[in-house]
Amino acid sequence: MTPLAETKESPRRRLPPWFKVPMPGGKNYIDVQNLLQQSELHTVCEEAHCPNIGECWENRSATFMVLGDICTRACRYCAVKTGRPLIVDMDEPQRLAHTVERLGLRYCIITSVDRDDLPDGGAFIFAHCIKQVRQRLPECRVEVLIPDFQGSRPALDTVMRAAPDVLNHNIETVERVFHSVRPRGDYRQSLELLAAAREISPRAVTKSGMMVGLGEEWDEIVQTMKDLRSVDCDLLTIGQYLRPSSKHVPLEKFYTPQEFEELRKEGERLGFRHVASGPLVRSSYHAEEQFVTARRS
Repeated sequence: MTPLAETKESPRRRLPPWFKVPMPGGKNYIDVQNLLQQSELHTVCEEAHCPNIGECWENRSATFMVLGDICTRACRYCAVKTGRPLIVDMDEPQRLAHTVERLGLRYCIITSVDRDDLPDGGAFIFAHCIKQVRQRLPECRVEVLIPDFQGSRPALDTVMRAAPDVLNHNIETVERVFHSVRPRGDYRQSLELLAAAREISPRAVTKSGMMVGLGEEWDEIVQTMKDLRSVDCDLLTIGQYLRPSSKHVPLEKFYTPQEFEELRKEGERLGFRHVASGPLVRSSYHAEEQFVTARRS
């Protein structure tokens, strides 16, 4: 076991003992790493410095990140590169679907960088990825973790018409903190997107996620849960913010496993079908289990 490493730019801060994770590098991990390199695909596991990469890749699972690895936004909590993106790779959906087939996935998660340079924000590529995966593996469930598309209803329509099994869009943090860490996003717009997804596809499973440790208060977290339930969001993930570098927004607090458990119980009291809450929880962590639970409830 090894404690999670901070990047070389980040200030040294001792991590609590519950942040110890297995050292990545098993046989399956190496196989997945090589396959992704051969397929020229990006993953949020790598780009966002996900602490669960060792566990997930060893289980032959990864969260694919389409539309390149350069984001048009510069959210103050995120490790993904920002700048001017490259042109859209129209062959990416086919390569992704082929890789999903080679991995034999039963559950596939697809996300992307923000592409505010594109008229539809990249919605067409999301839809194409869903269709390509379904053609190769009809039994594979597909979850998409989408950006806000700058509030574009036609872009959301494009994704929802492809019928993802789960439509995920992260609220990320509480309303008071939101603008300071996501200056080009909008808290209410994110809620409206989730509400619109439900309107377009009433039977769709919707999901959102948030980080804690950015200076929010407990009652603000609960209010964010209530806001998500007000748009009939089904699934919720809550995890600890970890500062990628000294250039990013400071970490204000480490929440204890007991506090995460209280947040889980509160979410369930509010009516979420499933709440995954813990220090290492991220949007795609054990996502298939969440989906199965939602379908059973």
